[in-house]
Amino acid sequence: MKRIITCYLRPYYGRMTVGFLIKFLGAVMDLFIPWILAYVIDSVIPVGSMRLIFVWGGVMLVCSLLAVSFNIITNRMASRVASDATQIIRHDLFAKTMYLSAKQTDALTRPSLISRLTTDTYNVNQMIGRVQRLGVRAPILLVGGVMFTMSLDPVLSSVLLLVMPVLAVVMVTVSRKGMPLYRKLQSSVDDFVCLVREDIAGIRVIKALSKMDYEKEKFDRINKMVVTCERNAERTMAVLNPVMNMLLNLGLVGVIIVGAFRVNAGTSEVGKILAFMTYFTIILNAMMSISRMFVIINKAVASAARIDQVLSCEDDLALLEDREIPQDDLAREEMPQETILQEDILQEEMPHEEAEILFDHVTFSYNKKEPNLKNISFAVKKGEMLGIIGSTGSGKTTLASLLMRLMDVDEGRVLIGGRDVRSFEKTELRSRFGVVFQNDTIFEDTIYENVRMGRPLEREEIVQALRFAQAEEFTREKEQNEGAMLDIRGANLSGGQKQRVLIARALAARPEILILDDSSSALDYRTDAMLRRQLKENFSDTTTILIAQRISSVMHADHILVLEDGEMIGYGTHQELLRDCAVYREISRSQTGDMGG
Repeated sequence: MKRIITCYLRPYYGRMTVGFLIKFLGAVMDLFIPWILAYVIDSVIPVGSMRLIFVWGGVMLVCSLLAVSFNIITNRMASRVASDATQIIRHDLFAKTMYLSAKQTDALTRPSLISRLTTDTYNVNQMIGRVQRLGVRAPILLVGGVMFTMSLDPVLSSVLLLVMPVLAVVMVTVSRKGMPLYRKLQSSVDDFVCLVREDIAGIRVIKALSKMDYEKEKFDRINKMVVTCERNAERTMAVLNPVMNMLLNLGLVGVIIVGAFRVNAGTSEVGKILAFMTYFTIILNAMMSISRMFVIINKAVASAARIDQVLSCEDDLALLEDREIPQDDLAREEMPQETILQEDILQEEMPHEEAEILFDHVTFSYNKKEPNLKNISFAVKKGEMLGIIGSTGSGKTTLASLLMRLMDVDEGRVLIGGRDVRSFEKTELRSRFGVVFQNDTIFEDTIYENVRMGRPLEREEIVQALRFAQAEEFTREKEQNEGAMLDIRGANLSGGQKQRVLIARALAARPEILILDDSSSALDYRTDAMLRRQLKENFSDTTTILIAQRISSVMHADHILVLEDGEMIGYGTHQELLRDCAVYREISRSQTGDMGG
C-alpha cells in the first residue's frame, strides 16, 4: 500500500487536496443545518417573526444546495483520480509482467498474474475512490457532529462519547481478523482462475474424452473453496455494521432518556434535543460509512500487497558487463574422458571466435537441485543449421530458452557472435531471433497482424514470409471466403495451418538466428520438406536451431545434437550419428527403418 500512496497517488496530491477542501466545506454545510434548525425552534419561532423564519430557512436551503453541489463535484474528482491512478497501476503491472523472467512467471503463476491485473487493481480502484469520497466526509461528519453536540449540550454528548471507545475497539478487532481472510480469498481466486483458464482452453479435449462431469466436480470443489473463503471474510466484516448499529442505537436511547429528564428539569430545550438526534443520525451514518470503508480498505491492502509483490520483483536477468561474467568453466579433470575428447575435436573443427552460437560447459537446473541440462558444449557457425533431437523432457526447449536468455545458466556460458548473452540488452538480444515455440499463441486478429506482431514490416514482406512458410495458399482462400480474421488461439485454423502462420511470423523480419521448436509436428512430410527447402534457399545466412521429434526434420542439418536426460550423448551429421550414437540409431530405426551404413 505504501507504493500506491507514495508513488502512484503523488501526481494527484494537488487535485486530491482541492477535492478534500471542497468535501470539507460540503460536510460543514451539512453540519450547520441541524444547528440552524435548533436555533430556529428555540430562538426564532418563540419571537414570532416570519421574516426571520424565512431568512433562516433560506440559509438552510443555501447550505443544503452547497452541500449537494460540493459533494457532486468532489465525487467526480475522486472518480477521475481513482480511474487515472488505476490506469497507471495496471500499465506498470502489465509492463512488469511482460518483463518477468520465465522463473518469476512460473513462481507467481499465470492465473495469479491475471487475477492481480484484474481483481486486485479493481479493489485498489475502489479504495482510492472511496477514501476520497468518504475518507474525508465521514470523519468530518463524525468529529464535527460530536463537536456540535458538545456545543449544544455537553451532558448529552457525554452519553455519546461513552460509546465511541467501544466502537473503536470493535472496528480494530474485526479489521485485524478480516485482512488475512481477504488474502486467503485472493489466493483461492487465483486457483479458481487457473482451473477456469485450463478448462476453457482444453474444452475440446474434455468433450472428446467425455470428462465434462469430472471437470464439473473439480470446478465445484474449487468454487466451494472460493465461496467458503469469501463467506468467512464477509461474515467477519459483516459483524461491524450490526454491532455499530446496536451500540449507536443504545447510545441514542440513552440520549433520549437523559434528554427527557433534562427537558423536564428545564436544563435543556426541545430544539436542542431534535438537533441532537439529527446529529446522532449523522454520526451513525458516518460510522457506518467508516465501517464500509474499512471493508474496502482491508480488501485493497491485501490486493495492494499482491500488486507490490510483482512490481517489486528485481530483474533476475540483469545486464552484466563482460568483466562481471564468471569465466571459470568446469575443470577438465571433473569431466568424463569422452566429453573432453569431444570438446577437443569440436575446438579443432571450429575455434570459439568463429562460432555464431556457442554453448560452453552449460549446466542448468529449474529447482537448483537436479540439473535439467548438464555440461552442454557445442558450436554453430553463421548460416548453419543445428538439429536437436531427443525424447520428451530431455532439455531441448530449455536449451533454446537459455539461448534467448529467458533464463540464465547456472554454470558455463552461452555466446552469440563471441559475446555472452548476459551482456546484451534484452531488446538487442531478442531482436536477433525469430522463434516458434511449442504450443505458441495465435491472437484474435488478422493473419497479417499475427505475422506482423506490431513490427515495422511492409505487407509485401508479410506475404513473402507466408509464401516461405507454405501458408500463402490457405491465407488467400480465407481472405476470399470468410476473411483473414482468426479466433482466439487460432481456433478456426487446423494444426498445420497454425504452425505455418507461426513460422511465417518467425521468418518475416529475416532474423539472424531462427529457432523452430517442434514447429513442424503437424505438417505433412511434403510440406515439411518444402519448408526446409525454402529455408535453405532463402535464409542461407540465417543460423537455424531446429528442434524436432522426427528424424526426417533434422537429418539434413549441418549438425545434429542428441539429448537424453539433459545430457549431450551425440553430436555430428546424420551419417556420423548413425555410426557412433546408439540412441540416434534406435530413433532412426524406429521412424525410418534406417540402420545406417
